[in-house]
Amino acid sequence: MTSSYDITSLINDLHHEDLRNESHPSLFDVNPGYDMLIIRLPIFDESLRIESVGFIITEERSYLYDKSAGKFKSLGDRFDGPYRTIDPLLDKLLRTVSAYPDQIADMEELLYADRAGSDFMTDWLGLKRDILRIERIMIRTAETLKEVVEYYEPLTAFPVDNYADLHEHADRIVRSATLQLSKLDYINNFHSARTNEKMNRMIYLLTIISAIFLPLNLVVGFFGMNTGGLPFSHDDNGTIGAVALMLTLFVITSGILYVWHDKRVKTTE
Repeated sequence: MTSSYDITSLINDLHHEDLRNESHPSLFDVNPGYDMLIIRLPIFDESLRIESVGFIITEERSYLYDKSAGKFKSLGDRFDGPYRTIDPLLDKLLRTVSAYPDQIADMEELLYADRAGSDFMTDWLGLKRDILRIERIMIRTAETLKEVVEYYEPLTAFPVDNYADLHEHADRIVRSATLQLSKLDYINNFHSARTNEKMNRMIYLLTIISAIFLPLNLVVGFFGMNTGGLPFSHDDNGTIGAVALMLTLFVITSGILYVWHDKRVKTTE
């Protein structure tokens, strides 16, 4: 039986570095005397973090590399140990990912009801970032677990159903993450379209107001010139006349814009 000391001396120095790496990508590497399996997974505590779990698999047993202690921990059975270590981590991740559709649905309802707050895009970006990281990591992890199944499947002692279940869970997480990312993109497009629509309405309103007051500004500018011979300048009721002129222009301009807007609406319908 291979002891912890023997397994440490057996492993290549480069593989030691890979096992010590906190965020090493998922990897299955076959070597003379041992096989190395590294599974990289998103872990949820208070926030999302990435952790790599490393195993050494020999012909007799398997070992988990304890990064904090810097040594190997015997897991006993060659294949059962890694499975029992990875399975609860994948189950926890699957439960977390399964909660994302409800969060996205709530965001979608707020958007449809036009009740999206100022922190909407902050929440959207947070979800997008986490799910994108999960998808990217789990694609590699699912491929690695598939390699493990294909390599060990001919062995009668290999629990193919257990590891096929691990691969199915990893693949399901990838598919779920991909689906949620597409929903988030749709929500973002809808939010952008609604924001652009509100902006266009505001610009349209400002354009109407500018068109109404432009003639009035011209009149004010005209009468404000420091020149002689201006209309109403020597009339005791000149101010009333100027105001009446501006009111007349205001009514005429408003009427023209109203008729134009009415025709535009009918043409659109």
